[in-house]
Amino acid sequence: MAVGNYAEISLPIRATATITQNRAINFAGAVPAAGANGAVAVFGGVSGDMITANVMGTAQAEAGAAFAANIALEFDSVGRMVTRTTGATVARSITAAAAAGDIAEALLIPN
Repeated sequence: MAVGNYAEISLPIRATATITQNRAINFAGAVPAAGANGAVAVFGGVSGDMITANVMGTAQAEAGAAFAANIALEFDSVGRMVTRTTGATVARSITAAAAAGDIAEALLIPN
């Protein structure tokens, strides 16, 4: 299945740290802590750059580990999406990820 990026709401966020494309960014411009809320960076950048971040709709997200389709997801400590355990549910997987580093499509859940 092809991976899409159909954002309903995207916001510009000024990076305060190095941000990797398809990983999490918080509204302060940094990588959020594991299990915390955030958005998904459409593009990467360094401190001072304006980053487009998807906050609602679907996003291409980097997986931190393998996960199935249609499960709740949270961010790990480096901003990748992983199966939700105790953190905030930030998305539901549309496509599966076979391994860490895969790009999956996720339906973002505003928190």
